Parts: sequence; structure tokens; C-alpha cells
Amino acid sequence: MVFRLGLLVAVLALSVGVLLVGMKGFGSIVGGLGSAFGGFVAGVTSTPSPKPVVVTVADPPSLDQPSEPYTAETTVDLVVTVPAALIGSSDHRIKVYLQLPEQPPTAIQESAIADTPKTIIPVTLEKGINDFTVTLTGPGGESDPSAVARYVFDAVAPKITLTSPKDNAIVNGKAVNIKGKTQARTTLLARNEASGSSIAGTAESDGTFTLSLALSPGVNMITITGTDPAGNVTETSLTVRRGSGKLTAALTASSYRIRRTKLPEPVTLYATVTDPDGRAIAGADITFTLSIPGIPTVTIDGRTSESGKASFQTTIPKGATLGQGSATVLVSTSEFGPASDNAVITIIK
Repeated sequence: MVFRLGLLVAVLALSVGVLLVGMKGFGSIVGGLGSAFGGFVAGVTSTPSPKPVVVTVADPPSLDQPSEPYTAETTVDLVVTVPAALIGSSDHRIKVYLQLPEQPPTAIQESAIADTPKTIIPVTLEKGINDFTVTLTGPGGESDPSAVARYVFDAVAPKITLTSPKDNAIVNGKAVNIKGKTQARTTLLARNEASGSSIAGTAESDGTFTLSLALSPGVNMITITGTDPAGNVTETSLTVRRGSGKLTAALTASSYRIRRTKLPEPVTLYATVTDPDGRAIAGADITFTLSIPGIPTVTIDGRTSESGKASFQTTIPKGATLGQGSATVLVSTSEFGPASDNAVITIIK
């Protein structure tokens, strides 16, 4: 303002000088001074028109992270939070990007900003990994993207593979340890139909699991149900028999009734030895004894094979008399102690 007043004074002084030089142009000078002064006053007193202001989109929106990224649903809701100044803005929109494995992010849709702090945007999932980001667009351009929110679409039920015990196995003890493998983080529930007891667990990051379930005497029908992180459910079953908890020796013979008229007659005794869990015992000391009426008792020692079996073959001579005889097997182990079994062999007419 001060500058403009000084300029006005200078113009007036110059005009006066020109007037003194020649009065002939007085009217023109006065007119020019009036125009100059009016323009000056207009320039000083007028209000300039405001220029349009473009708001720059600086802060990116944020995406809520899912509590569980795995889902069997085909659609999910993205929850977007925008800067407070843009809540309800009609000049800005939310742009959604989807990135699939080994592909660049692709814009899939746009949405208006809600009048509330959070905007809900439903999106459709592709099979497998879905990485979502969002940006804000407006007159000032497009913001940086939000952090990634990952969803994994999985509609396939997990597979459960049992590694121990085998189906129909004999288990000695009050409980059975069920071991297997399935999808990582799958929730497992084992239920014994015989006792009504159940146990729950979760598969490790490598998919392995162990469940210890109480057993009832006799046959136990066990059902194992698995629910993966996406909510898909699968089921498998297992049958085990609770054993006696003792070493077992089982004796059989090639023949249990032998006609006297056909003597001499060969006979073979077979023995199978198993530990308290029903597994074959190799290298166990074993003794066969055969007593037939009318002939001396025969005894032979041996050891079980890798399969837990042993056999003894002999011949019953003509001197045997009618009546019942017996065959016996006696087993001894350093770990489980002794066990025995017997069978009746009869000499008939």
C-alpha cells in the first residue's frame, strides 16, 4: 500500500510539470491523471479471485488383517480405514488391488468412501493365496498402497494319515498313542466309541500329531476327526484291541487226532511268541515238550526266528497207545519273563 501511494505522488508531480510547460494539453493531462488514479484505487481496493486448491492424497489407507487367513468361503469383506479428513469424501474413492502368486498387483474394483471410519468392501477370492492392497484416488492423484492383507481360499478337506498303531493292532496299556500326519494347524479330535472318552489336539507346523486316548478292555473303535484352518472337515477311523499286558506264546500242531493204525505218523508243533504290545519277539528261548501215551516224552530246545516263530517236528512210533497226550511250549525272555501254552494230541483207533 505504501509503495502504491508513493507511486501516485510521483505521477502527480510529473503531471504538474508537464502542465507548466504547456497549458494547451491541460484537459488531456487531467483526464489521464483521473484514469490512472481510478485504476490505482481499483487495484488497491479490489479482492483477487481465489485460485482452485488441489488436495494431495498423501496418507495411504489401511486394511484390517484377518484373524485367520485360511477360509473355505468364496468371498470375504475387506475392512478399509481412511484418514479422518477423507471420511465420507465424494471426491475420493478406494481402489482395490489383487496380487496372485507370481503375478503383479491388478486393480479389480473401486468403491466409494463410507461416512463411517471403516469402509466394508466385499471381494471374491481366487483359489490359493490372495494378497489384497488398497489405495485412495482423488483430484490430487493416487496414494501409496496399504499393507498387504492375505487370504487363502481352501475348500479341500485335509487328509489324515495314521502311522501308529496299525489298524486291528493289539495295544497293551490303559491308553493308546495315536500318531499321524495331516495339514498343518489342523484341529484333531479322537473319540473312543467303546468308552466314550475323547481327546483333542492340533497338528504341528509340519503336520505331525500325537493323541493319547484311553482304552477299554477288548475291541476299541476310534474315530479321528480333523478340521483344517479353513474349516474343512475330514474323518478316519481305527480299531485296536487292548491286550492282556503279558508275554504271549501260542502253540499249534499239524494234527490233533492221529489214528493208531497209521503209525508211525509225523507231527509238527508250531509256536508264535509276541510281546505285551503284540509284536513278534525274535531270539526268545523256547522249549517244546511232547508226551504221548505208551512212548517216552520228547523235549527239544530252540529259539524264535525274526518273525517270533519256532517249530519242532518228530514222529510218533507204532508203540503209542490209545489215549490223550499233550504238547507244551515254554518261552522265557529276560525282558518280559516266561509264558507257556499247550495243546491236546489224541491217539485214536
